[in-house]
Parts: sequence; C-alpha cells; structure tokens
Amino acid sequence: METMIGINRAILHILDFNSNLTVFSEQELELGSGSAAAYLMKHLERSFTDSALKPGTLNQTSAMKAELAAYAAGEISFVQLSTQIAGALYQAIAQSDKMVSADVLVCDISVNGEQVVAILKCNNRVGFTHQVAQGEAGISNSIIHHYAILPSLAHKLDEYAFVWVASGEIRFVDKKCSIGGNDVYILPEIVLDCSSRVSQKDTIAMVTSITRKVAESHGENPAMAVSRAKTLIMENAEVSEYLDPKELGSAVFAASPLMQQQYLQEAAQAGLDEVVKIDRNLAVRTGRTQKLKTDTGIEITIPIDYFQNTEYVEFINNPNGTLSIALKNIGKLVDK
Repeated sequence: METMIGINRAILHILDFNSNLTVFSEQELELGSGSAAAYLMKHLERSFTDSALKPGTLNQTSAMKAELAAYAAGEISFVQLSTQIAGALYQAIAQSDKMVSADVLVCDISVNGEQVVAILKCNNRVGFTHQVAQGEAGISNSIIHHYAILPSLAHKLDEYAFVWVASGEIRFVDKKCSIGGNDVYILPEIVLDCSSRVSQKDTIAMVTSITRKVAESHGENPAMAVSRAKTLIMENAEVSEYLDPKELGSAVFAASPLMQQQYLQEAAQAGLDEVVKIDRNLAVRTGRTQKLKTDTGIEITIPIDYFQNTEYVEFINNPNGTLSIALKNIGKLVDK
C-alpha cells in the first residue's frame, strides 16, 4: 500500500552549540504551499521510507508516553510538546562527546490516516556565503563561513524518529555517541525511552552474514549459500510482506540439520528471533545481484538468476585448495 503523508503542524527549534544559543520557537511554521512545506515533505517522505528504520515501542516509564497522552487529550499544545522534545534533545547533546549544532523540526503528521509525531534532527553544516559590508570606502563584498546550513533536499538526514500517538509505536534512525563514557542512541534511549528491534536493512544484512559464516564453517561455498538466501528472500517477498529469519535459515540449509542448528543458534545470538516486515522493493533491490571480491582484489557482480546456472557461472574447486570462477557464454565485453 502506498504511504500517504500529510503535514498538520510543524515547528523549528534551534540548538546552536557554536554560539551557545538555543532558540525555542513560540510559533509554528507557516506551511501552505511555500518552501518550508516542500522542504519538510521531501525529508519526511525520504526518512519514512528508509529501510534502516528500526521499529520499537515507548516504554511504560517513558516521559514521552505521558507527554503524547497529554497532547492527544488537549492538555498541552503542539508548541509545548515540541519544546519538551527539543529541550530533552538539547540536554542530552550537551552531555555528549559530539556537541553538533542542529535545527530540530517537530511535525504533527498524518500517515495513512494515523496521527504521528515526527522528529527530524537536521545537523548543521559549515558552508560558505557572501557578506556585504558598508564602510567609509564604500560597499565591500566578501566570502565568509556560515555555521548553520541546513541539509539540502538532496541530502539524507542522519537522525530522525516517528512516534505513533495512539499506539506508542516507534520507528527511528540514530547514530551512537558517548555520554559519561557510555555509548548511547540519544533519540530512542534518552529522548523517547523506547525499546527497539532490528531494522529491515539490518535483518537482510545479518541473515546473509550468518549464512556466509555457517557455510564457511562447514566447508560449503559461501557465495552459493548466500545466493540461495537472497533468492528465497525475493521469493518470499512475492507472497508475503513478512520474513521469518529462522524459517529462511532452515530452507537455505535444508540438506544439513547440523548447519540448520548452527544457523538458528547464530540467529538467536544476533537477536533475529522475530518475524520482520520486509518491503518488497528492498528485497528485490538487495537480492537482484551478488558482489564477490577475491583475495587478489578482483571484484565481480553477478545477477542472482545466473548464480545457480552453470551455463553462465561455475565455481571450480582446484586440487591445490584454491577456487576458480568460470564465466561462460559471454557474447560481448563492455569496458566501464
């Protein structure tokens, strides 16, 4: 189903650690059809469809859970809710080892009819701009550093979160930083206080990594095992939007109960013990090809459809213990 996003309210707060200036806005952004609305919608759509989003749920002890309930009941305003979010974010960043200045966009949006609060942390970037000065000798134009450049429309944001008001469901992307010597994710662990699970993107990466490890430990060609896993992920995406990593491992190593057992143990240790929702486009995109790199530095990208077909690709185990790859039925070579 296509995701429909509508912006109901939005506000911008400034967390400037370069000049030690924090400005909490008391007025919402004017949206309409102006540049602010276009900027917001572009980043909201890109962020909401990010396959790296990790799902989670607000903990019962979360202060954000109580604040969202108060907002939903009309006990606090959108401006008050957003200020509390930006304030908590400021306090956490101020204690971290990465005091990066940022503009924080808090939005009340509708996602397929459900009310969601979006938090977009727009880390400031250093850029160059012109400066016009009027002096005794006349007008002087110069080039200066500007320390508060917002990410462009083409630039992906680094940290953001979406919170479903009614259910407390969370989806977020964040980067670790150090606070008091501990590595933490500020948005989910401090500002929101929520649980988290593995993202779609990480699920596929971990499944392929575990598959490779199990195959190697049992002397099986890891490239062939990974290609089976990717093929099964794509086939599963054609009939279901959910993937069971444990069932996948059983299918990949169907001929070896011992390898199945090791896969399940590795998956459990990695936290892959739940069914995960996988976007079909992601499954197809990640499973369309497989990249190989030899210890001699040669890199090859092979379509998965050809991987299992010895008429096009053949892996040969040499008597001296090395491996050869034969590429067959090539009609033309193109230099890229």
